[in-house]
Amino acid sequence: MPKKKEIDSKALIKAVESGLTRKKIMAQFGFKIPGQVTTYYLDALIEAGRARGIVGRPPKAAGKEETVKVNQRGSISVPKEMIERMGFKEGDRFQVGKTRAGIILKTK
Repeated sequence: MPKKKEIDSKALIKAVESGLTRKKIMAQFGFKIPGQVTTYYLDALIEAGRARGIVGRPPKAAGKEETVKVNQRGSISVPKEMIERMGFKEGDRFQVGKTRAGIILKTK
């Protein structure tokens, strides 16, 4: 993927809000395709705090990685705090599977 073009976000927001046409904005900022105007404008609004970004997977907290292990009976015990943090409750059932990345639990 090519490196993202550096632009003046405030200038782009001002250009769009002043009513410049997409074609003029493309020429002013050196965009090659119309979709770039929309993408960079949205990024500029997010950077300025005027639009919310789309939330993805939350980052892992440093040092908060917990491990579980299999006991002598072959059972895995998961600490209560971890269960609560994940939003599981008593009686939840899971289908267990193995993937290349590890183990997957699917709620039933």
